[in-house]
Amino acid sequence: MKKTILNLKTFAAVILTASLMTACSSDDDTVVTPDTDTEEQETEEPVEEEDPRWITVAGAKMGEEPGDGNGGTLIYAVTSVDAKDPTVSIDPFENGFIAPSNRTARLQSSEDGNTIFNISYAGDTGGNYTKYTVEGGQTFTPSGSEVSIAPYVGTAPRWIKLFDGDQTGAAVYVSTENEFDDNDAYTRTEATIGVVTLDLVNSSIKEFQEHSVPLSAEEEAAGYYISRIDMPTLNAAGDKLYIGARLSKVDPATAESDSDYEILGSKTIVLDYPSLLNPTVITSTVGHGNTNGYRSINSFEYNGSVYQANQSDPEGSYILKIDADNEYDDTYDFNLDEALGIEGAYILAWRPAANGKAVVAYRHNGSAEGVAGLQGFFALVDLNAQTAVRIDDIPYDPDFYLFQYQGFVVEGTEIYLTQGAVGQNGNIYVVDTETGAVTKGAELVNTTGSHFIGVF
Repeated sequence: MKKTILNLKTFAAVILTASLMTACSSDDDTVVTPDTDTEEQETEEPVEEEDPRWITVAGAKMGEEPGDGNGGTLIYAVTSVDAKDPTVSIDPFENGFIAPSNRTARLQSSEDGNTIFNISYAGDTGGNYTKYTVEGGQTFTPSGSEVSIAPYVGTAPRWIKLFDGDQTGAAVYVSTENEFDDNDAYTRTEATIGVVTLDLVNSSIKEFQEHSVPLSAEEEAAGYYISRIDMPTLNAAGDKLYIGARLSKVDPATAESDSDYEILGSKTIVLDYPSLLNPTVITSTVGHGNTNGYRSINSFEYNGSVYQANQSDPEGSYILKIDADNEYDDTYDFNLDEALGIEGAYILAWRPAANGKAVVAYRHNGSAEGVAGLQGFFALVDLNAQTAVRIDDIPYDPDFYLFQYQGFVVEGTEIYLTQGAVGQNGNIYVVDTETGAVTKGAELVNTTGSHFIGVF
């Protein structure tokens, strides 16, 4: 929807024309002939002004324990103007729309904020894809048909919307099985991945493939295997899909799970796109640990490369870089511990703007232990300069829990986020990534044991 504004020059021209028409309609028979030598009056086209973007706030309701988010997900939409207004109060837990999901819904939004995409997580409806037109408040109108991706990736799918103009979603799973020789000696663990792409416009399955994805012979003999995958990301050329991976390990002598082992270089599975064929595995020599993330998008294309966060790195989280050659750029060495002067940084969620500056949600070894886990913080990061600074204009609390955080909204160089400790009221905050200025926005009304998981 757009507004049409009549500018001053056009308004003056309308008044002048009306005056001439009045003069010519008098009883005087004199005919007024326009002077053909007079330059035609200049007019301008009406100026069209975009309406504010919808900002959809998501809250995860408590199930049995504070902060577990297992009581379902509620969403409520306001305009970006209201989102920035601290006099506005938003109560999604009392007034919100219940996003279908047995547990915390896995939400995505269109780039303009007018559509919400959801795939239900677990339960009888697990794997069901639905989309909604955002109408404001608690009104989310179903759009198109539903489709289930459960036959392809199960009822608790890990999925993400690709950045291809809201056309495609991708969901993944991995299953594992230990293998033994004729003497019952452990040999390796087979990891089979499944990948499905979903037409978000027509609510239909586009492609599905399964692959065995081995590691090197040396790594597999030591008991390493890919145990979890998530966060598919399309490269700039649109011909490769990157899938983040977590490694686990068994003790080859016993085939029992091994929790005390050397963390290998961060790995990513690369597939041809859109065919989803020809899987390969690339390895970073800079970062170590996992690249699958958790609830939020973990990697983004920027300036021709894909930037990816890692987790559980012994040196603290890195932001890694995959170049157009589909290999890690090991000259790019951006460590959050070093940038922030902390230890044990763990990137929980993040989102860059188009200028290469990002907001990062993180915790670290110095985080307080809150009611639902370790305290979280936000930092402003510059991917080009490889710098980071904590955003101190956002209030922090030991119960400010960001492990399940999902969504940021990017509007130009501004990034919207939610703040609020478990069971406590909070606010929307808007970070100007160019200047670092922070705007305190609408109040977020909470309820016992629940928390906010972002904006969309």
